[in-house]
Amino acid sequence: MKSSLLSLPGAVPAEAPDEGVAAHYGDLFREQRALAGGSGFVDLSHRGVVTVTGAERLSWLHLLITQHVSDLAPGHATEALILSAHGHIEHALYLVDDGTTTWLHTEPGDQEALIAYLESMKFFYRVEVADRTEDTAVVHLPAGSITEVPENAVVRETPHGRDLFLPRDGLESFAATHGPAIGILALEALRVEAHRPRLGLETDHRTIPHELGWIGTAVHLQKGCYRGQETVARVHNLGKPPRRLVFLHLDGSEVHLPPHGTPVRLASEGEEGRQLGFITTSARHHELGPIALALVKRNVPADAALSADGTAAAQEIVVAP
Repeated sequence: MKSSLLSLPGAVPAEAPDEGVAAHYGDLFREQRALAGGSGFVDLSHRGVVTVTGAERLSWLHLLITQHVSDLAPGHATEALILSAHGHIEHALYLVDDGTTTWLHTEPGDQEALIAYLESMKFFYRVEVADRTEDTAVVHLPAGSITEVPENAVVRETPHGRDLFLPRDGLESFAATHGPAIGILALEALRVEAHRPRLGLETDHRTIPHELGWIGTAVHLQKGCYRGQETVARVHNLGKPPRRLVFLHLDGSEVHLPPHGTPVRLASEGEEGRQLGFITTSARHHELGPIALALVKRNVPADAALSADGTAAAQEIVVAP
């Protein structure tokens, strides 16, 4: 979905995986400072929007996802994953229920595969799944924002801010009265600072929730059976995940940020050393400078100096070794 807000002054289109919205509107660090201070909004109208309706919607979703939602209270936000039979992450969902409908947003373009899976699991349950991406836009208000929320918005409130589900045809009028508009790069920098993983960036085809710190936030350990639960329980109770998420402070003298997929090695071994992991997301932060998240092997020493394509990187623990 291409946002109508790309017509705003200064808008620079974002690149994958965020095509369709603005990367920034001319001043990345000013936008970051505004967002960190609780001002403005971020256009997330490229994200997929799915609704589930019907009297059995919550009990049905409870059987399929990693989160406990059978008694989810109206207005209470949560997040969840859908796993493969082997416990690998396939979908990440950001949910809220308004009392009659469960609203969720997911990564851009992921809604089609998600809906196909949900439809295949309906059986005799009285639920209806709908793709609402074409008529509903997601916008993000930062934590601390005192912006008045439109009456026709569904609100998903979290410690990191509020996600609003708005009628897409009202996006431009919302922007006119709730600015300033802030680009997706500012939000991504604050996400990296907060060590929050994102599907498709911090994940690959074999990622399990324990590696990213999603246990307890997106995965509930005291709930009934769901696909992939055996792996979740086994690793939690008996072992350690093979990899772990780390936060990296990158050398600020480098001009270019290491992109997603850049190999991570021990700095002492140089660029011919063994690959121990890869950069998942890198960003320029208005206070911390260049930073990144990376997924590395669990046995990498927590105090080891690392290198990403020649860029020195000092690590902070996100998931314990």
